[in-house]
Amino acid sequence: MRMLLRGAAALAAVVTVASLTSGASAQPRTGGAVEGAGTARTSAAAQIPPGVTAGVAVFDRRTGTFTEQVDASKQFRSASVVKLLLVLDFLWDRGPDYTIPPADRARLEPMLRGSDDDAANHYWSTYGGSAIIDRMTAQPALGLRDTAPPPPGYEGFWGYTAISARDTVAIYRYILEKAPAPVRDFVMDNLRRSTRCSATDHFDQHFGIAGSFDKPWAVKQGWSGKYAKGTCGPRTTSSGTRAESAAPAPRAAAAVDLTRPALHTTGTVGADDRTIVAVLTLHQVGTSYGKAYTDIGRLTRSLNVPGGARPAGTWFGTWGDFVNVRRGPATGADRMTQLPAGVEVLVGCQIRGEVVDVPPYTNEWWAYLPQYGGYISNIYISSPDNRLPNVPECG
Repeated sequence: MRMLLRGAAALAAVVTVASLTSGASAQPRTGGAVEGAGTARTSAAAQIPPGVTAGVAVFDRRTGTFTEQVDASKQFRSASVVKLLLVLDFLWDRGPDYTIPPADRARLEPMLRGSDDDAANHYWSTYGGSAIIDRMTAQPALGLRDTAPPPPGYEGFWGYTAISARDTVAIYRYILEKAPAPVRDFVMDNLRRSTRCSATDHFDQHFGIAGSFDKPWAVKQGWSGKYAKGTCGPRTTSSGTRAESAAPAPRAAAAVDLTRPALHTTGTVGADDRTIVAVLTLHQVGTSYGKAYTDIGRLTRSLNVPGGARPAGTWFGTWGDFVNVRRGPATGADRMTQLPAGVEVLVGCQIRGEVVDVPPYTNEWWAYLPQYGGYISNIYISSPDNRLPNVPECG
């Protein structure tokens, strides 16, 4: 099996989106070559993969009801989701026009779009650290019940703020339904422009909501812990806060788990931000970024999300470190990005291209990844055949 090979040089490519999307056919919601394999514990409709601890809340704003709640009050360390509160705290008393100084706009926009940690460090240190969380939890308009500052000994680490799925929904409801229009528009417009690569550590942050639904969506993602091989840029390691690497060892008495790697996807899905989705997850120590990325994707795709449009295509696993996504079906085509090692990808169609040789395997087929706008060689897809089953040729 090709997926047993490791350490080979990664390859890939792409053609234009306009010429290929017509070749992709719709697939069942939970379809795919590896979809559903290893989904053990099920709570409500949510498929919780083995080894994953999750807090889930899905709120349909049109009906005013939750369609999913799984341990919705459970506290998780927030990682970068807390950046929503940093922005709200900064904007809270800036009426009546809520003008944002240019220097702050230059920090806030990449903090929301690319999850920039330098900006978060600035606001945390400048505006009182844990006092920011105290101010936000004291606001009746937000109605936060499970949010708390970082535990004693970790006051400097904004990513250790405690939060729950239901409180995350409450934050989005405030932004969408109660916040002044300039605040709502600024926050949501930037979340709709979420970049694939995070601004600080260059990790691929289009997992969960961003990978499970077609636009329109708006997302604020979060990750915390030592992940290997999750890059879509030049760096290969990450922590949820830049200062986290200097944090003291977690205490056994801490109410919130600070040890297991965390990966969170939060935001809105559908026209008019119809549905708010919050999926907070913890993974086993040593989990690769690609596996965590895949697991939170499977979980998010299993949810009942009114107004969410599922992308066409079939999900497949991949193997290899830093497989390149290229602009043409050839190894000499420009590299667009790199896949997190072992991540699951959506394949829209496939096409013959340059023959790729990774002994003992040879393959001329390339898979088009509509969510990346590029191609990878089928040799790096976990399938026994060169030509992927049930995947159309690109027209």
